[in-house]
Amino acid sequence: MKNELSIAFIGGGNMASALATGLADKVCPARHIHVIDINQEAHAAWQARGMSAALAPDETLARSRVWIFAVKPQNMRDVVASARQWLQPDTLVISVAAGIRADTLAAWLGAPGAPWGRLVRCMPNTPALVGAGVTGLAALDGVSEADRALAAQLLGSVGQVVWVDGDDALDGVTALSGSGPAYVFLILEALIAGGRKVGLSAEQARQLALGTLAGATRLASESDEPPSVLRERVTSKGGTTAAALAVFQQAGLAGIIEQGMQAAARRSRELAEEFGK
Repeated sequence: MKNELSIAFIGGGNMASALATGLADKVCPARHIHVIDINQEAHAAWQARGMSAALAPDETLARSRVWIFAVKPQNMRDVVASARQWLQPDTLVISVAAGIRADTLAAWLGAPGAPWGRLVRCMPNTPALVGAGVTGLAALDGVSEADRALAAQLLGSVGQVVWVDGDDALDGVTALSGSGPAYVFLILEALIAGGRKVGLSAEQARQLALGTLAGATRLASESDEPPSVLRERVTSKGGTTAAALAVFQQAGLAGIIEQGMQAAARRSRELAEEFGK
């Protein structure tokens, strides 16, 4: 597979760059990666990595076993229209574009009454830029087990993958892991600001906050016990942690986070309706 697989990125932004970095010379040779990037100034950087680049979809797509759409949702329909002439029966299409539902993209790629079935829709997140992402994937019925395994391998090159069932579940993925890094960064900001309030320097607060989040997440990932039990073990009755948690609970922190995630999922559905028209 490593020597035979060829991949085309349609869209050359940050996520495409992260995926290409994870794939090149690991999953397939860099020379087998073709990038469609409207930013001509970026072509030299792609070519310096051993990949080919073009301004618009071209015949190279016909020789690419996998197409990865990574364009802005408002541009997706036009890009699909310019690329679909080079679809082959064995082309696996993977979309990492937010806001475009799988059935919508399948209809745009296919013929009237015959939507394209070999399609996997993905929702990665920004930690993929450092190889620590987590990606939700959903496959249409026309995707074989071999195609599912290939999609998981490709997205797994930049982190973990989690399969879900359909676009509705991907709205949930968007609300949790897709938008989730922003929630964590907000908490990180609050911890650093709180550290300053209790007498730490900016750098001390930053190091302690980063280390605490990284360590707690690692402990949770390596433990067989749920986060609630781990939290209880840190919380001594009448102690400092209990005092802080009481304030959080009084403010309804858990409920606020849930409400925010529901708003994100709702907005994901709204965007899909807007971009799918």
